[in-house]
Amino acid sequence: MNQPTMSVASCLALVGAMLAAPVLHAEYPEKPVRLIVPFSPGGGTDIQGRLLAEKMRQSTGQTFIIDNRTGAGGLIGAQIVVDSEADGYTLLFTTATLAVNTTLFGKRMKFSAVKDLEPVSWVSSAALVLVVHPSVPAKTVKDLVAIARRQPGSLDIGVNTPGSTSHLSGEMLKQMAKIDGVIVPFRGGGPAVLAVVSGQVDMLFATAPSAMPHIRSGKLRAIAVTTPKKTAAFPELPTMNSFYPGFESDNWYAMFFPKGVSKDKVAKINAEVAKALKAKDVADFYAREGIDPVAGSPAELGALLKREIAKYAGIIKRGNIRM
Repeated sequence: MNQPTMSVASCLALVGAMLAAPVLHAEYPEKPVRLIVPFSPGGGTDIQGRLLAEKMRQSTGQTFIIDNRTGAGGLIGAQIVVDSEADGYTLLFTTATLAVNTTLFGKRMKFSAVKDLEPVSWVSSAALVLVVHPSVPAKTVKDLVAIARRQPGSLDIGVNTPGSTSHLSGEMLKQMAKIDGVIVPFRGGGPAVLAVVSGQVDMLFATAPSAMPHIRSGKLRAIAVTTPKKTAAFPELPTMNSFYPGFESDNWYAMFFPKGVSKDKVAKINAEVAKALKAKDVADFYAREGIDPVAGSPAELGALLKREIAKYAGIIKRGNIRM
């Protein structure tokens, strides 16, 4: 082969390598990612999801599309993710209801939360706060339990919705403190809080954002939180597990892929969530809403899910709770 021919061949090889390089080393994500939120627009999960999606868009240059798929306590959206291709382009952003529903819906669930979902990030934790109407003469958990024991069945325990963490926290109190009380379900956190404010029910394990304005105005008295450690939203309040070891419940929020997504893609989204949570506007939002950012690892989320399923299964079975 003469020298000119060799030069042309070398140039062609170099151009080919340059063209191939971006394809070989393209960084994930290379196209829009669908973020399934299995609850209605405007709720706590949806608002957090949109905030994080925008931050991840800014960081990666790819759009994270919010897709609200409601129904069956979050199971319809979760099923969509389970059935999707394990390519890293469909994410689930859900709550602690996933652990509750595993037992509550039992055989009606068509997938296994543990076997069919890939943990990505434990995003945040929202405390439930035990509140009472000011007419209830209890300033501590011990006071409240003493009243319930002196007058069995006298306290009405409001719950956000049947099967919610608010509901199961009320059941936990009955079981662990060995007290009686009437469970009164409502159609959401807002109506449940207003029922306590009006004196329709005596107490409620409320979500922090819904209860905070009424606590500040003195219309509700807060006496404890349900998270394992004290929360930034109510630093002065004791935890329920300081009175009853093991009493822990919160509205945790987390992201999952369908099972089988590669570890590098899981690590990428985990890192993006952690980065988003450090942004000032995101941190300010969480502080205002009484939500604690977590940014937990995939392993931490996987362990949390298993613990939560086992815990709520015991409560549901002992309380004979059915949907």
